[in-house]
Amino acid sequence: MIVKAIAIDIDGTLTHKNRSIDCRAVACLRSLDIPIVLATGNVLCFARAAAKLIGTDGQIIAENGGVISLEYDGTEYYDGDIDACEHAFDALTEHLGTHIQKLDSEYRKTEIALRRNFDALDARQIVGEDIDVVDSGYAIHLKSKDVDKGTGLFRIADLMGIDASDFAAIGDSANDLQLLAAAGFGVAVGNADPALKGAADLVTAAEYGAGVVEAIEYLARWM
Repeated sequence: MIVKAIAIDIDGTLTHKNRSIDCRAVACLRSLDIPIVLATGNVLCFARAAAKLIGTDGQIIAENGGVISLEYDGTEYYDGDIDACEHAFDALTEHLGTHIQKLDSEYRKTEIALRRNFDALDARQIVGEDIDVVDSGYAIHLKSKDVDKGTGLFRIADLMGIDASDFAAIGDSANDLQLLAAAGFGVAVGNADPALKGAADLVTAAEYGAGVVEAIEYLARWM
């Protein structure tokens, strides 16, 4: 295959364990002459700030596929039923208690992120079949089941005029499963969720940002 673009998660992938950016991984990405798409469960404003610091051109998949942006100040594309997510949140607070806390609620447009102070397995029994409950390791996300990082990759690839299969994807969490499935080649860094490792074409020996460096060195033969 020829790798024409890379889609990469941020937290747990481009970072150290403490969530600080790994500058070696950033330097690797900056050395490439292909588009770099940041694919995150975080909000768009966070991803845009990260893109500026990392040095990418602003192509972003945010909110687990719910928000797409091709440039820093360009059109934003939205998928996902935030009202259904709000109903699911209300059901959770009714059954599990009011200690359940929203994160970044003023910035999220397509999903709800919650502090990880309850069991996601319990939540899945409550929210109903139309809502997905995803534990990214940093937050628990309530989102539409038909929206994920994979659907986000298909959408942004179409907007960029290339195929999703022309991407290599790199991640660490269960919410990266669909991203790797949509891409032509999937990489799980060494600290990744076991399910993601099982789905990846390559699992790096190194963890976190060091795994990204290893992955880029491996993928260089196809760029």
